[in-house]
Amino acid sequence: MDYREDHLIQATAADATIRLIAAVTTTLVAEACDRHKTAPTASAALGRTLTGALLLGGAYKDLEYITLRFDCDGPVGGIVAEASARGAARGYVRNPAAHLPPNTLGKLDVKGIVGAGMLHVIREAGFEIGLMKEPYHGSTPIVSGEIAEDIAHYLAISEQINSAVSLGVFVESERERVTAAGGYMIQALPGADENALAAIESDMATAPSVTEAIRGGADAAAMLRLALGNLPFDMLETRPVEFRCKCSYERVVNIVTALGREEVEDMLEKDKGAELTCHFCNSVYYLDEAALRGILEPTPPVVM
Repeated sequence: MDYREDHLIQATAADATIRLIAAVTTTLVAEACDRHKTAPTASAALGRTLTGALLLGGAYKDLEYITLRFDCDGPVGGIVAEASARGAARGYVRNPAAHLPPNTLGKLDVKGIVGAGMLHVIREAGFEIGLMKEPYHGSTPIVSGEIAEDIAHYLAISEQINSAVSLGVFVESERERVTAAGGYMIQALPGADENALAAIESDMATAPSVTEAIRGGADAAAMLRLALGNLPFDMLETRPVEFRCKCSYERVVNIVTALGREEVEDMLEKDKGAELTCHFCNSVYYLDEAALRGILEPTPPVVM
């Protein structure tokens, strides 16, 4: 695989007592931000959440989809990101124009546009005995607004897994375009040695930031090497990740049909059509008069 493309890796260290997941998501995040025309700080918030969803989803074997939803009172208004077990991710911010001057460290003030609120995590598992498992829903207060710390807090409180999460998005100031994005997650599993964990914590403190590493040419594995110092790890899986939405014209027709005959007739009479925009990818779908009439008077199936 071409490691210049977006990808996610899974690995273990210290006799499989430490779980490692890392990803480069530059193209994915850039596409999401382009689609939603996000301001720089909103781009950083959305990109971190998209990457975080991919990393968190990689930790569950029976996962179908995972959704991270930040319900917050800051200018961004809220953030939603969804990732599938197959590496597809999509998401949006409620206020794409949310932006603040850099913080005291000269970095994009994600904390400032997020504010306080709750982080909700919804996991949809795979099929079991022909039935879909009931989705798992966990919630914790937003403790930082920087996204990575909030995901780590959620894992510690709701999943009882001590985790270190690092996420980054670099937005080029002149073009306001994402040119680096990614992150990694390090989790202590049962039996993890305290000395190994302390060494990792020390190495992470002096390692380059996620965006520094990616801008320097690092792939996901190289990011982990920088974070882990001399601790070796075993690669388990590498897979591509991409921005991909589940919306389609057929889904839109089903949504409009579900509104009921009276509502569809009203659209036909007043607007001569219907226009719907997907929250997740900003795609616009238009149903003309013929499409609405087709909903009201569907063609009967041909009997052979």
